[in-house]
Amino acid sequence: MRFSKQVIILIILISTFLESKEGYVDNDGVEIFYVDYGPIENEPILLVQGLGGQLTFWPDELITVLQDNGYRPIVYDNRDVGLSEDFKDYGKPNFIWNYVKFYLGLPLKSAYSLADMGSDGIAILNELNIQKTHILAQSMGGMISQRMVADNKNRFKSYVLIASMARTPDLKTAPKGELRRLIEDRSFGNQTLDGEVERSIKIFKILASPSAEIDEEKFRKEVIKNFNRSSNTEGFSRQLIAILADKDRYDEVQTIATPTLVIHGKLDPLIPYEEGKKTAELMPNSEFLSVDFMSHLIDKPVLDYIETPMVKFLDKNS
Repeated sequence: MRFSKQVIILIILISTFLESKEGYVDNDGVEIFYVDYGPIENEPILLVQGLGGQLTFWPDELITVLQDNGYRPIVYDNRDVGLSEDFKDYGKPNFIWNYVKFYLGLPLKSAYSLADMGSDGIAILNELNIQKTHILAQSMGGMISQRMVADNKNRFKSYVLIASMARTPDLKTAPKGELRRLIEDRSFGNQTLDGEVERSIKIFKILASPSAEIDEEKFRKEVIKNFNRSSNTEGFSRQLIAILADKDRYDEVQTIATPTLVIHGKLDPLIPYEEGKKTAELMPNSEFLSVDFMSHLIDKPVLDYIETPMVKFLDKNS
């Protein structure tokens, strides 16, 4: 019996869906939610999300690109966001006091460290019995993964580091203007659904590539969907404090011999381009891919541009 092309595609899609797996892993008392997209016979690649980003923030197109090229994407909600365990008992960071300490260069106290967050990813690999994997991380996820890879060098085949840096943000590298105001409002203001939607649209327009298109109606629905998926709006603030409480990771990244592809946009208003380039230069086995039109996000124009070199890099180190 012969099947039509449409039926074959449907069978493949259903097969891929059935191979996905989701669940929780306990990391020393902290519950972390993950999704293993599969298929299980493909090369695993762990994806580490950025500040306040739920695992649903990963573009569907990126997941598909990885699967179509023989990889097994595994994503998860960082602690204190999405369906992973929150840290509400620690309360919302005090805006004025932390603001003063940041500008005076004084140490900040966080509910957890970036190293703690890195251990969450390792716990997922242990749960899935994955001894060695590729890893892809963006923004804060890059900061988390720098510690993760430095502390567990034998667990990773290759490392794709996107829009991140080894420096702890300070007055010189902190975002400026409207983006800074929006982040401060997101971190320390009172959150409402309407406010979250409008702020998310404004942030997306700043962080997306100039040529990226946005369907505002669809985008609003996605923001509301994610808001309903998790009502933990304070995790963003605690994650931000964890970033600011960390120390520069220059020494750590210099010890990472794992083959690394660093990707950074020249237009990035959140993580300075020069800091991304410096991080690559410190890593002894790295390649640097500069993207002239990229801002901060992995939007469609960026993914179209980086897909071929990224897959080639992963294949070379599989």
